[in-house]
Amino acid sequence: MTLKNRYSDLFPEAGCDEAGRGCLAGPVYAAAVILPPDYFHPVLTDSKKLTEKQRDLLRKDLETHAIDFAVARLDAPEIDKLNILWASVKTMHLALDLLQTRPQHILIDGNKFKPYAEIPHQCVVGGDALYASIAAASILAKTYRDEYMMSIHGEFPEYCWDSNKGYPTDSHRKAIMANGPCLYHRKSFQLYAGGGHDASTRQQGTLPL
Repeated sequence: MTLKNRYSDLFPEAGCDEAGRGCLAGPVYAAAVILPPDYFHPVLTDSKKLTEKQRDLLRKDLETHAIDFAVARLDAPEIDKLNILWASVKTMHLALDLLQTRPQHILIDGNKFKPYAEIPHQCVVGGDALYASIAAASILAKTYRDEYMMSIHGEFPEYCWDSNKGYPTDSHRKAIMANGPCLYHRKSFQLYAGGGHDASTRQQGTLPL
C-alpha cells in the first residue's frame, strides 16, 4: 500500500508519532518529521511492520531527505509525575519545538492531542500506516528509543533490554520480580501485573485541560 504524502493542503505539514508508550522501563520518545511533497520510499510504513534492519536503513534515508525532523524524549520520573498519555503528547510538543521549520499543519498518530502553538492539527488512528510523515516519525522515534535502551542495557543487563527494549515481556516481568525495579522503571506502572501489553498494563491518565 502506497502511503499518502499529505492530509492537508497546508504546507509544510509535520507528522508526529511516539515510541515506548506501553513500556515498563525507559523513556517515551517522539518525533516530528516534515517530508518533501514528493518523498517516496517503497518500504516506508508503520515501524512495527518493519524489521530492525529496515528501520535502520529508513532512518538514514529519512534523515538525509526530510525537510526537517526532530526527536525528543521524556524519562521515567517525568512520566510518573504526569501520566503516560500526557507525557506522550508533551514529548511530541518537545519534538515540534525543536523543528527549525515551522509547520503549517500537524498530523498526529492516534486520537488524542493537545493543540500546539495555534497550528491546526488532525489526529488519525492508525496514521502510521496511512501517511508518510507519520510513518517516518514512528521510525525515528522507534530507532532512537531502541538505541537508547541498548545504551543503558549494560547498566542493568538482568532486565534484557537489549532484546525487550523495556516492553512488558514475561522475561522482563520475571526479572523485575527477582531484582525489583531500577531507576529506569516507571514506578506508576503495574510492574508486577500479569503479562500482556494492553491498557491494563500501564497507567492511563488524561490530558490536562
